[in-house]
Amino acid sequence: MTAETELKALMLASQEGDAAAHRMLLERLSRHLRAYYKGKLAKIGRGATEAEDLVQEAVLAIHTQRHTYDPGEPLTPWVHAIARYKLIDFLRRDRAPMANVPIDEASEVTARDDHLSAESSFDLARLLKQLPEQIACAIEAVKVDCLTVAEAARRCRISESSVKVNIHRGLKALAALIAQRAQR
Repeated sequence: MTAETELKALMLASQEGDAAAHRMLLERLSRHLRAYYKGKLAKIGRGATEAEDLVQEAVLAIHTQRHTYDPGEPLTPWVHAIARYKLIDFLRRDRAPMANVPIDEASEVTARDDHLSAESSFDLARLLKQLPEQIACAIEAVKVDCLTVAEAARRCRISESSVKVNIHRGLKALAALIAQRAQR
């Protein structure tokens, strides 16, 4: 069984409400995404911490966007588009040099669907309510509203370093909440 076949079977079972399949899908995708991000970030001198943050962001996006996956299409390109979008968003936010990001990757990102369903938005809002207020504020400001860290610090009335720490901790907490929900 190829990775595509196995991951697609898990996604289809997940969309049918199989919690164990959803949890296994997110775990397997996390491993693939971790390797993907470490390889990409190493080329521009970035470390494993940033790769882990991107893994958490991509897993969260896959969880909230899973309703947009078309079962008639291969899964890998759908996941890859989300992963690339998150990487380019990170590079743009961090003002990192994008010279090493091939142009074909950037054009594929434009195929991304920005329209969240009401269900996914509600799902994310419910997850964020389970986090401490300042952590949820930092994640919502930077990851949802696309503010800079400085802008998020002003909105949340905390330091810029606290915003970064809260995002890192919050994304890990969200991934754990998603995994818990998948086990139910």
